Amino acid sequence: MNIEFYFKKTCALIGLASYLFAISMAVTAAEDSVDNPRVIIKTTDGDIVIELYAEKSPVTVENFLQYVDAGYYNNTVFHRVISNFMIQGGGFSTEMKEKPTRDPIINESSNKLHNTRGTLAMARTSDPDSATAQFFINQRSNLRLDWTPGNEGYAVFGEVVEGMQVVDIIALTETGATSVETSRGPAVFQDVPVTPIVLLSVSRMAP
Repeated sequence: MNIEFYFKKTCALIGLASYLFAISMAVTAAEDSVDNPRVIIKTTDGDIVIELYAEKSPVTVENFLQYVDAGYYNNTVFHRVISNFMIQGGGFSTEMKEKPTRDPIINESSNKLHNTRGTLAMARTSDPDSATAQFFINQRSNLRLDWTPGNEGYAVFGEVVEGMQVVDIIALTETGATSVETSRGPAVFQDVPVTPIVLLSVSRMAP
């Protein structure tokens, strides 16, 4: 009788613990959702809503939001578009003039977030800690861009939650080569949309 009593008591306690754990996880998930800011990118091809990973990529998200709040991305273009790969923007005006930026930030790719379809990541040069304002949206999963031992990778800091069809439309646009004057001198950019795809505005969404 005692064994049966303690068995039932133990089962009840396990059940209660599981219930409390489930509640805790639900509350945590809700808090994470509330804490993650959202940004809407209004383009000439439609709207894209991004949720930012503030906890996993704090430096990158803060940097991105500073540019957003300053109106930096308004009337810039997606200047590099490669179908079945990604779309990149955030650094050039509609006249393909490079915009000045703040200092580069550290590369947070060691957060080990994956460059899967729909994620937002920072563009950079061969220097891992050279990202400033430019970003790209992965149109497909590009896991070769992830952090791995000996490979710094590209820092993921957000994800498309609405408007992925707009990303797909942009990725199919006709592109060509364009001569551009950059801060590092003249350069020929490949994969530039023939008809400019403009980021009309980039702004925070209300919580």
